[in-house]
Amino acid sequence: MASRVFLEALIEPNRPLKPWAIGLVIGFAAAVSFIAGIMFALHGAWPVTPFFGLDVLLLAWAMRASVRASKRREYLRLTSDALIIERISPAGGVRREVINPYWLRVDHHDPELLGAELALVLHKKRWVVASFLGAEERAKLAEALRHALRDARVALPSE
Repeated sequence: MASRVFLEALIEPNRPLKPWAIGLVIGFAAAVSFIAGIMFALHGAWPVTPFFGLDVLLLAWAMRASVRASKRREYLRLTSDALIIERISPAGGVRREVINPYWLRVDHHDPELLGAELALVLHKKRWVVASFLGAEERAKLAEALRHALRDARVALPSE
């Protein structure tokens, strides 16, 4: 008989800009950098002009990295038998961990603290989840995990 599911969550980072919007931002930055580079060159500060192009290249690289990172996923599934954490990388690789939920606890203290993480702890082992979510979203997920773990512990094994 299949185990009862107490929590099922697909955690995704916020979506980046659409491709046309990314092109618009990079195009605008390139135009401003080009005009500023011309102005500096006309005033005799031509050694500065390559750095304006470098700024645009770095912006394009950062946008590309943001789009790639937005393809990460985490899938949490809690039953009375196990908590399954599946981490899907941007390249599509899947890493799966199965944890006994009975002694598992949620470690999430001050959600307003910058850099506060949401971790699942079993004895001395920690699994950090939802690291790419905002503080409010992590706090809601932590509360949902606490309730689901409590419900899973009190559930009868025959359910």
